[in-house]
Amino acid sequence: MAHRILIPENLAPDGLLPVQGRADIALERFPLAISQPAFRELLAGAHGAVLGLTRISTPELAVAPHLKVVARIGVGYDTIDVPALTARGIPLMITGVANSVSVAEQALAFMFAFAKRISELDAMVREHRWGARFAAFPSDLYRKRVVVVGFGRIGGRMAKRCVALEMDTLVYDPHVVQDSIRQAGATPAPDLDEAIAQADYVSIHCPKTPDTVGLFDAARIGRMKRGSVLINTARGGIVDEAALAQALRDGHLRGAGLDVFASEPTERDNPLLGLPNVIAAPHMAGVTIEAFNRMAETAMRNVVEVLDGRPNREHTVNPEVYG
Repeated sequence: MAHRILIPENLAPDGLLPVQGRADIALERFPLAISQPAFRELLAGAHGAVLGLTRISTPELAVAPHLKVVARIGVGYDTIDVPALTARGIPLMITGVANSVSVAEQALAFMFAFAKRISELDAMVREHRWGARFAAFPSDLYRKRVVVVGFGRIGGRMAKRCVALEMDTLVYDPHVVQDSIRQAGATPAPDLDEAIAQADYVSIHCPKTPDTVGLFDAARIGRMKRGSVLINTARGGIVDEAALAQALRDGHLRGAGLDVFASEPTERDNPLLGLPNVIAAPHMAGVTIEAFNRMAETAMRNVVEVLDGRPNREHTVNPEVYG
């Protein structure tokens, strides 16, 4: 009997490569905006699932007796109930470094946009306001201080790129060996509040966990250097959006580059969207055309390898399921 794998309808073409010629694999596409009840109906006979932001928790697992593996197209998994999967002995797979470069580049793009005043200068040309160009000069990233929060697959790449730009690069991550930060040419920051008080840019790259939800609340945002820029390409909820909006309105922060929001799609009346010193993106930092294909292929390969009995442990969030 063929293994039935659920895949989203927009799975990138390279996602089909690992199953080419596999008569024992049957794919079933589902809509991106599928409701949870409709998704549960599909799960009834599924052996594997490749997911974007579709949720899986106890109600879904209760109707999926044959499910053997769940794979995320990406590295975040806050939409997945990991303990529930683990209790069933089902591995949760992520795509490792497939989109790490892409997210780091997007964080850098936000930094460059603010440093070089890209939007403002473009508007001056289009509106023929050349005389306004000397009102506020662009700035260099050279020798500016940046604090990179998180030194994982993405934060590590971000730090190395900032070092290459000759920035004063500090990294806050109490969960990694600090010598690894030094080997990347950066400086460990043992105290986050002390580090951000002197930083021109703060770039968030930590996972969303109970410990990091609200990590940048009103108090911490208030400790940031006046005139600095906050960048979040990690997950919504790590930053208190109301507190951030207030800090941007009153001029405490110069700007914010946001790829993620607490609620996605974010509400139309989100106060951040009405501020001229916010540059936003619809959770696309890790979705370049190259990363889109890399993640799809890796996610599908993760599923196939589990079904074949040779799981990639480095991509497994809950390796304890293997015993």
